[in-house]
Order: sequence, then structure tokens, then C-alpha cells
Amino acid sequence: MEFFPTAFADRMKATALELAVLAGHLVLYPSGLVGERRAAPSVPAGDGTGSGPGAAARPVVLLHGFVDNRSVFVMLRRALSRHGRDSVESLNYSPLTCDLRAAAELLGRRVAELLDRTGHTEVDLVGHSLGGLIARYYVQRLGGDAKVRTLVMLGTPHSGTTFVPLAVADAHPLVRQMRPGSEVLRELAGPASGCRTRFVSFWSDLDQVMVPVETARLDHPDLIVHNVRVSGIGHLALPVHPTVANGILRALDDGVPATDERDGSSGAASVA
Repeated sequence: MEFFPTAFADRMKATALELAVLAGHLVLYPSGLVGERRAAPSVPAGDGTGSGPGAAARPVVLLHGFVDNRSVFVMLRRALSRHGRDSVESLNYSPLTCDLRAAAELLGRRVAELLDRTGHTEVDLVGHSLGGLIARYYVQRLGGDAKVRTLVMLGTPHSGTTFVPLAVADAHPLVRQMRPGSEVLRELAGPASGCRTRFVSFWSDLDQVMVPVETARLDHPDLIVHNVRVSGIGHLALPVHPTVANGILRALDDGVPATDERDGSSGAASVA
């Protein structure tokens, strides 16, 4: 009898948090419109993979979602820095981009430049929403698995989202590519044998932008995937919530999320 009041209260709390995150992000948004300065060249110790003796941690590239920019990752960047990730960069792709695949090609060029500049041989990627889909396309379809150790995705529409407010933006090609059954999503659902990258996909049970919420789970027979269930927060909170940040740090450190026996699915966990 208490289920419905509890579920309603949880949804109200998540909505309040979403509004607070949105307000804060609107304040920071202008600061993220300009591309960031790139770090000076550095050569890592160890074997260049970020795992040899005395090696510096692998660089991390962050990708924002649709009509967003790098300012969405302010809190996550701080958490990564405190955890010893000294080389963290964000990629701003233009909202005028008309094809997800073009953004994935841009990501590939940025990763190659970053590896050349730092002396590393691998990077880690973190993508929010559409950013996760762009990163996944780069890894699966453009050979990025040779350069990406771990790809973490936050609220990414792997099977497409039917979120109604996006209908007003359906004229935008990127929105259409996030719809179920799009050509890009069919490409990503195709064979990907031999893909070397580890995928970690965080999905929230109260994500109102991912419809249905399970679309942010990645299920692919050829990929190494861990799905991480997040309870009690919405779409906008995923890149800023401290518990999610801790989960991302564990994933990037090659930790395997625990199995959530309540969920009954391998590689799923409740982290908030």
C-alpha cells in the first residue's frame, strides 16, 4: 500500500533535483561555449597505456549531450582531478552538426591529437546522452576500440528514445538519429566482433528523457558491457551527482560494478 506514495515522493525529489541542476547549468552554460585551452604536451611514464609502473593515468575525453556544451561536466571534472586524472578534456561539437557520424569523426581526430600530444596509447571516454552515442559510434564503427580503453555512457539512448518534447525538434537530424529504428541505431546494433573497448552504461529508473528508461541499457552480444542502474535521479543529474561520479571513477579504474541481484541482470548495480 505504501508503494505508490513512496514512488511519487521519489519522483518529486528527482524532479526537484532536476530543476536545481538545470538552474545551475543555465548559469554555467555561457562559460562552456568557448573551447577550452588544451594542456601542454607531456610524456607518460610506464608503457604509455596508463597501466605500466609509474604511469600517469590515461587521458579522459568528455562529450556533452544534444544542444549542450562542456559546462555540464564541471563537477565531474573536479572529481576526476581529485582522483588523479590530470589530463581531462572536453569536446564541444557544434549544435549545427547534422550527422552523428560527423561528430564521431571529429572525436576520432581529437583522440588522435590527444594521444600524440600526451604520449599515451589509450584514452577513456565519458559521454552524456547523445555524447555517449557519438562515442559509441566512434568506437564501434570507426576503429576507436584500438584507442579507447573504457567508454562510460550516462543516460544514452542505445535503442532510441520516444521522449515527447523532442518531437518539437524532430526536424533536427540528430534528434531523428536518436529515435528508435534510425539508420545509425541499426548500424550500432549490427555485428561488432572483436571490439576491444569496455562499455559501462549508467541508466536511471527516473530518467524522463530516456523513454523507456531501459533504452539507456546497452545490450549487444559482441560488446563487453556493464549496465549500472541508478535509482532516484533524473537525466540532467547524471553528470553531476556525486554517487554517479564515484561509479564512473571505479569504472575508469577498471573496477567491475557489482551485480544487483534485485535486478537479476548481469553487470547491473544500483548506485544512488
